[in-house]
Amino acid sequence: MTDLGWLSRTELLIGKDKLDALQNAHVLVVGMGGVGSYAAEFVCRAGVGHMTIVDGDVVEASNRNRQLPALATTHGLAKADVMGARLLEINPELQLSIKHEFITPDSAAALLDETRFDYVIDAIDSLTPKIHLIRAAKTRKLKIVSSMGAGGKMDPTRLQVVDISKTYNCPFAQFIRIRLRKHGISRGVKVVFSPEVVNKDSLMFTDGAKYKKSAYGTISYLPAAFGGVCASVAIRQLIAAAHKQAAAISETSELETGA
Repeated sequence: MTDLGWLSRTELLIGKDKLDALQNAHVLVVGMGGVGSYAAEFVCRAGVGHMTIVDGDVVEASNRNRQLPALATTHGLAKADVMGARLLEINPELQLSIKHEFITPDSAAALLDETRFDYVIDAIDSLTPKIHLIRAAKTRKLKIVSSMGAGGKMDPTRLQVVDISKTYNCPFAQFIRIRLRKHGISRGVKVVFSPEVVNKDSLMFTDGAKYKKSAYGTISYLPAAFGGVCASVAIRQLIAAAHKQAAAISETSELETGA
């Protein structure tokens, strides 16, 4: 028997019908790093009943300053497995699919064709895989929110949710805009970004990374704030869609009965 008592505070806020809609929703979160791990946890704690999480990486010591799966005891473990176990401890009845993979053009298409996701949260921190996922989601007309750069910044109160065409002071977003335009996408992608000027002194170059040649320093709370905003966008849009659908059904019923 399903026990939803742990969601009583959520139901108090949004009501049973909207909570039921979340229970029936399927959310995909790609990337279990500093942004994605928190986004996944917040989606789970909101009561979403079906989730797919994707990450091909393992926990490293340098992840511990900002990533939920990163503990002194989890070094070398798959981030997706650590987060999967955590999500199931939050909600043992969660219908969860775990994918151990990095996004490529082929894998992005296959992933999004595997099932019909109600929402996609893009928390990838590498340029090329991120482009593949956004493009595949747009092609399939899937709802998606994409996190821009959280590195090199400190102030969580600066975060905004805008169309990607409205971003500025974010080098990562700038590169993404340029690449997306080559695929005919100049707007229509909802993103979470911060206009805070990047601390360029915190830039480092990575060795041997296929898709990530450099990275900025990070503070513990900033990626988590990005993840929280991404999760809030997904949850609020799912709730709004459920409300709109319920209103349409009610209107149709009234027309049919002549009420």
